[in-house]
Amino acid sequence: MKILMVSSEVAPYAKTGGLGDVLGALPQALAAAGNEVAVVMPKYGCIKDEYLKQMCYKFFIYVPLGWRNKYCGVFEIIKDGVTYYFVDNEYYFGDPYLYKWNDLERFAFFDKAAMEILKPLDFKPDIVHCHDWQTGMIPVILDAYYKRDEFYRDIKTVFTIHNLKYQGLYGIPAVSDFYSLHMGYFTSDKLEFHGCANLLKAGIVYANTVTTVSPTYAEEIKTPEGGERLNGLLFARSNSLRGILNGIDYNEYNPRHDDLIFEKYNLNNFSSGKKKNKMALQEQLGLPVDGEKVMIGLVSRLVDQKGLDLIAYAMDELMSMDIQFVVLGTGEEKYENMFRHHAWCNPSKLSANITFSNEMAHKIYAACDLFLMPSMFEPCGLGQLIALSYGAIPVVRETGGLKDTIRSFNEYTGEGNGFSFAPYNPHDMMFTIRRAVDFFSKKDIWSKLVRHAMKEDFSWGESAKKYIELYESL
Repeated sequence: MKILMVSSEVAPYAKTGGLGDVLGALPQALAAAGNEVAVVMPKYGCIKDEYLKQMCYKFFIYVPLGWRNKYCGVFEIIKDGVTYYFVDNEYYFGDPYLYKWNDLERFAFFDKAAMEILKPLDFKPDIVHCHDWQTGMIPVILDAYYKRDEFYRDIKTVFTIHNLKYQGLYGIPAVSDFYSLHMGYFTSDKLEFHGCANLLKAGIVYANTVTTVSPTYAEEIKTPEGGERLNGLLFARSNSLRGILNGIDYNEYNPRHDDLIFEKYNLNNFSSGKKKNKMALQEQLGLPVDGEKVMIGLVSRLVDQKGLDLIAYAMDELMSMDIQFVVLGTGEEKYENMFRHHAWCNPSKLSANITFSNEMAHKIYAACDLFLMPSMFEPCGLGQLIALSYGAIPVVRETGGLKDTIRSFNEYTGEGNGFSFAPYNPHDMMFTIRRAVDFFSKKDIWSKLVRHAMKEDFSWGESAKKYIELYESL
């Protein structure tokens, strides 16, 4: 099967979050299963020189964008059985920013380019798999005019929602102009959404199949509470909506051969290995060095979605406990300042690292005993899966992918791989944290729990099988 993935970000070339991680791993898993896979992404100015040197120039074309014709260069990298195509236009993608003020025009050009380059490449995909609102218009333009050409006629489309909150809302005249669409496409049953054009809605309406990144999230987005005003449409498309859980790349997130952590460890020596990582991180961050102190980690975007209002409410209570709390991330100013303030008040208990560092993230996963994710909603979540691999026991709220991947520990049966709570309130969160901290002192029980966590397998192979079944059904 020939599969084309189209995305605004792909790891390791350019990413801002989980979308890039998914596109960095899923295509390789599909290729390993015997499919011919190509990925199209913009050639951003932030792509590192080491990758630029690997690129091979293919050709250039002019892409129609309304009444304009825009230059489009195509570069190629072949890696791990996957062919990556980079769409080059300095005006749209030459600076280092993935997302900007003029994203409608940028991604209209990108969507058109992704389709226009297929014939010169002589790559006719069976499936075009689009990701998030930036590529939601591809199923629309295929329907509107590309399928008049026999080359495109049999292409089927899959549209994956990575986060329903981000929808791509723009004025109807501008969307009509850039995508060359007549006003018949801008009705309430198609692209129109409360007076705007909604590019995510476009993908939901026009794709042959819609997926999201966990089974529970697929159910949640059909409700008024989780549907972001699209729940009626998603419910109507229930027969074509499927949740397929994300995986993680164990080549990158594995304490057995992670060069970014202080001390490598495995199932046989995790107790001493994690303690060495903890003590080294304590020393680096200026915390009191104590290998027996419970360390809680938080690696996250600092935004409401991640449940940080619960943490803000409970911070005084959390700081009264005999623990250390290590935070890494950037986001909303109110949360950044909240963590800075409490770190200043409690320098022996809280380390607030208001930045993003991949290396520091790996060190926190390896060092911490508990990993906190009290999300308001979480389409899938990768943090809890990474934490399991490093034996950092997740404390999560039961929503979306967190509910699908974390089973709350049962002290009577020994089952479970973490701790969870359901109601969205700080009291349930603190009760669950205290319960987890209490079990940390019971070494036999804790060791079994860490073993369960580290034995979990959320590799991309299983997810790829489900995607392949979906593609074949189309």
